[in-house]
Amino acid sequence: MDWLLLTKALILGIVEGLTEFLPISSTGHLILVGDLLDFNDEKGKVFAIVIQLGAILAVCWEYRAKIGEVVAGIGSSADANRFVLNLFIAFLPAAILGLLFIKTIKQYLFHPVPVALALVIGGVLILWAERRKHVVDVERVEDMDWKHALKVGLVQCLALIPGTSRSGATIIGGLFFGLSRKAATEFSFFLAIPIMFAATFYDVYKHHEILQFDDIGMFVVGFVASFISALLAVRGLLRFISHHDFTVFAWYRIVFGLIVLATAYSGVVQWSAA
Repeated sequence: MDWLLLTKALILGIVEGLTEFLPISSTGHLILVGDLLDFNDEKGKVFAIVIQLGAILAVCWEYRAKIGEVVAGIGSSADANRFVLNLFIAFLPAAILGLLFIKTIKQYLFHPVPVALALVIGGVLILWAERRKHVVDVERVEDMDWKHALKVGLVQCLALIPGTSRSGATIIGGLFFGLSRKAATEFSFFLAIPIMFAATFYDVYKHHEILQFDDIGMFVVGFVASFISALLAVRGLLRFISHHDFTVFAWYRIVFGLIVLATAYSGVVQWSAA
């Protein structure tokens, strides 16, 4: 048993869970931390995708009552049917663009410096969004219509750029489009379920030949760590947004991104290059 590899898996699992649903980019953090841990080869990239399942299952567990209600109401409940349709509409744009361009994106953008730039730019956009007057047209996620869903789905495409943050794009986009802070956050959580399940299974299918039986322990450790830390992060974020905006996350992104850029260009840290 490779204890060093299991330690790396534990660290990355915690990073994934804590950052997946915060507007600070889990993919960006996994790329940066994976680079520091020297776990950024092809297997490391597949690992980073697979452990997202742990974070997604944390959301499924936290919202199990809502999910059960929707599943039970499909076909018989107008609210349930509209909710599922909205998720499907919002899911499609990023799914289609991901299938078309993910190979190119991974080749050129899955590296520390592009991630750092995206972190800084995204932080500035969040600051700008929070300084705008927020007009709320949709208080609850159940009140969204297909046009709201399509707009959020289109802005989610920006998250194909690592460092942008899927949750950040969908939550801040939702605020721009008239969703309340709670509605935007919860829709972002639910939208993560289909998009990340699809991304995980597609990535495993594409790279199954590099995975070995001995890797099971590494994946289990990362998966469990991701689940537990994501559950804590989701509950914490919901409490946080009831009293605060997202400004603190914007400044975190900007400072963290600038530190990575400074260490890269000064040579203090030998980050991998595209």
